[in-house]
Amino acid sequence: MAHSNSAPKYVRDGGWPLGPEVDMIKPVIFTISAGGDDEASVWTGHCDDIPAAADAPTLDELLAKISAIALDLLPDNHPGVDPSSVFLQITALREAEPAHA
Repeated sequence: MAHSNSAPKYVRDGGWPLGPEVDMIKPVIFTISAGGDDEASVWTGHCDDIPAAADAPTLDELLAKISAIALDLLPDNHPGVDPSSVFLQITALREAEPAHA
């Protein structure tokens, strides 16, 4: 019986099979520092590594704005980085509110 070369190959990382062989793209993670201003009802955020800064009424809208900026600036500031490998994480800071009994 002839041996078939159609069997899936596996990528191993630390000895564990990850699944059929694929081109693995290393994620590029940018951290956005955000702060909430209750008086102005706005979130402001910045990431010096992109570089980008924006403000928005909600964290979701802030993330959307900075995401668009990051992808727009990526070719100029991070040539060679695949846009599909870009991830954003937010570190948000806001004053704690006391619990109401």
